[in-house]
Amino acid sequence: MATPPNSESQAAAAPAPMGAIGRMTGVIFNPRPAFEDIAPRPGWDWLLPLVIMGLLSVAVVAIFGQRVGWRTFMERQFANNPRIEQLTPAQRDRALDRAVKLAPIVAYIEVAIFPFLIPSVVAAMLLGGMNLMAGARINFKTSMAIVSYSWTPFIISGLIGILLLFIKPPDTIELEHLVASNVAAFLPDDAPKWLESLGMSIDFFSFWVIALQAIGFSAASPKKLTFGKSLAIILLVWAIYVLFKSGLAGAFS
Repeated sequence: MATPPNSESQAAAAPAPMGAIGRMTGVIFNPRPAFEDIAPRPGWDWLLPLVIMGLLSVAVVAIFGQRVGWRTFMERQFANNPRIEQLTPAQRDRALDRAVKLAPIVAYIEVAIFPFLIPSVVAAMLLGGMNLMAGARINFKTSMAIVSYSWTPFIISGLIGILLLFIKPPDTIELEHLVASNVAAFLPDDAPKWLESLGMSIDFFSFWVIALQAIGFSAASPKKLTFGKSLAIILLVWAIYVLFKSGLAGAFS
């Protein structure tokens, strides 16, 4: 008669849980096992990718201010804004001075908040999609962990951006298209705002992240979610967001 395995042998056979760095590395090089480790025990180490992204964003803003300067940045913004052409030269100079003072403040506030706010919104939207459309029964913490770790490719994008800030001539650097990984980086300066917004969403790193999220959610609920079903739900949510964002850009341009 076979002897059932005891709890000690089962514990020895079970793989040790990954740490945060191991999970981030795994998501890049071997995502399925990494998300199979993340989904059942999300913990709180999913904060690490978001903190790293926040620090990289702060570094990008600081280096950009030193190497390029906010006056140069705002002059480019003004040059592409037809409303500025309606101002007198004196009004334009005053508006430019105000914008130059305000721009770094707004930039630092954005990079301090967005790396945590945007993933939270995405996690909530995808959680709703997975649970309502597929009955996945995933909780928010698991969704947040999947989204957070799936954003690891944006850390690579941030590191590339910092490198480009140092090696590119300052007069060729555009903060909005620092890493030319999306369609908008190749559009002409006078392209409609809605088209630029749409082009920014058609991005190599964004599609990489979407693929990782599909793997992550299918690992979290394999009986309810295949990779294909997860991907279809994510793409649907992404398309609704992109259309909404592009429509707003067109309406207020």
